[in-house]
Amino acid sequence: MRVGLTGGIGSGKSTVLEMLRQLGAGVIDADAISRATTACGGAAIGPIAQRFGADFIAADGSLDRERMRAHVYANPQARQELEAVIHPLVGAESARQVEQALAQGARCIVFDVPLLVESGRWRRQVDRVLVVDCLPATQIARVVARSALAPEQVQAIMAAQAPRALRLQAADAVIFNDGLSLQQLQAQVQWLAHSFGL
Repeated sequence: MRVGLTGGIGSGKSTVLEMLRQLGAGVIDADAISRATTACGGAAIGPIAQRFGADFIAADGSLDRERMRAHVYANPQARQELEAVIHPLVGAESARQVEQALAQGARCIVFDVPLLVESGRWRRQVDRVLVVDCLPATQIARVVARSALAPEQVQAIMAAQAPRALRLQAADAVIFNDGLSLQQLQAQVQWLAHSFGL
């Protein structure tokens, strides 16, 4: 069983992912793989410098995320160009990690894909889509509490992600993570994990 896990910023998706990992799922973190490609020495750094210019590479040799984020928000075409560099690298490393998880006996692979709905290509690669959802006000409050971002910045990030309604429409299963205790969330995750073969 291949499960695509997604949710908006601040939804609790990372917590759900960790619970699934503890229940024995093989976990493929597409976001972490993507970040590794844009870290110092990452496979995407050379192609990004060629396509966007050396000033998009920070002094430490990693992608200048703030500069790129601003550029992508201002220029939608830039997002497609960046994805054309990063997505093939993420796909190859994800495939390698899947083989490794299967070799270790995983019966369920969970792909943590923040942009699952936006990318369009992921839906064909998974058997089920699990969406972790909560109210937009809850998302903003959680992200403001855990980071130095202002509410307006969080709203801008949310606006760049797939609309909540579109995520819910793409879902085969939804965890509504609003007002739940960790124990209640764990119970929902365990119930779903059973349906995933864990």
